[in-house]
Amino acid sequence: MVIHIATDKPYDVLVENGALDRAGEAVKPLFKSGSQAMIVSETNVFPIYGERLTASLTAAGFRVSHFVFEAGEQQKQLSTVMRIYEALSEHGFTRSDFIVTLGGGVAGDMGGFAAATFLRGIDFVQVPTSLLAQVDASVGGKTGVDLPFGKNLVGAFHQPRLVISDPQTLSTLPDDFFTDGLGEVIKYGCIMDAELFGQLERGEVIDRLEETICRCVQCKKILVEEDTTDKGHRMILNFGHTFGHALEKLTGFSALSHGRAVGIGMVMAGEVGESLGITEMGTAARIRRVLESYGMPVEAGYDFAEVVEATALDKKSFGKTLNLILLKTIGECVIHPVDRSYLVLRYKIAAEQKRRRK
Repeated sequence: MVIHIATDKPYDVLVENGALDRAGEAVKPLFKSGSQAMIVSETNVFPIYGERLTASLTAAGFRVSHFVFEAGEQQKQLSTVMRIYEALSEHGFTRSDFIVTLGGGVAGDMGGFAAATFLRGIDFVQVPTSLLAQVDASVGGKTGVDLPFGKNLVGAFHQPRLVISDPQTLSTLPDDFFTDGLGEVIKYGCIMDAELFGQLERGEVIDRLEETICRCVQCKKILVEEDTTDKGHRMILNFGHTFGHALEKLTGFSALSHGRAVGIGMVMAGEVGESLGITEMGTAARIRRVLESYGMPVEAGYDFAEVVEATALDKKSFGKTLNLILLKTIGECVIHPVDRSYLVLRYKIAAEQKRRRK
């Protein structure tokens, strides 16, 4: 299936079994024959798919080089991007050449950021191989890296020329990585697609992967086309992320993966919404049950005030105020500005009331 994303720089998302081996054919119309392509990938993914992608691009007439970094969120930093710049310079890349990111969200975000900034911007193509990247991170043009004091604090909006998602690449994902991607799938069910959430509750999505990926991309397409630079309604994509990013920061960007952190963040957002009278009662419990059914954690392990404090450098933070994404009900959400101190107070009151009911 081809999903067209009509931003200021339009592009297609190709979701198709076997698409990896046809990547060169798909990319060929977009670039001059003989252009250079640098595959930016990581040590878990490149040994599995790098040779096939290289062969496909080479057969299409491109000169292919590689930059492979050590796998892990800890590598998503400016020092790694500097090494990508060095590799691009050594190979004589110009604005007629392009980057191809191969891997999950880290490869896509970091390789995309290198493309956005090298020579003030060269093109790139996304080839996501994780569920999280296929349903979310590869679409929308957000690129960037982490800083020691916050996640994704340095970045740029830079739309890919093409996204090539091959669901068959998910077959080699370790179970933990696949489960991690379900956090973003659950998010889409929560904010926009109640039927998808119902499928998750019934355990149906794993057997309908291609359809599930397309449903999530279609949801993101609507928001990205409406709000390319994430200053309006597109912010609802951050449901669970404000608290989730805070948890990733508190755990040093290593002990808690992104999808799991977002899952806990969604439970917390559900509880906050209920405590503020915005979210339908019982919604947080439904989210919690779905997460538990897929073996995902649901408890933060930190005091709520500590988590709120860790949101201080969140991109949705404005001084003492947070733009929280809260559900009204499954499939419908709102952007709700709230003072941090008031948020902590309301959460504590709601927690005490919940304890007494037990």
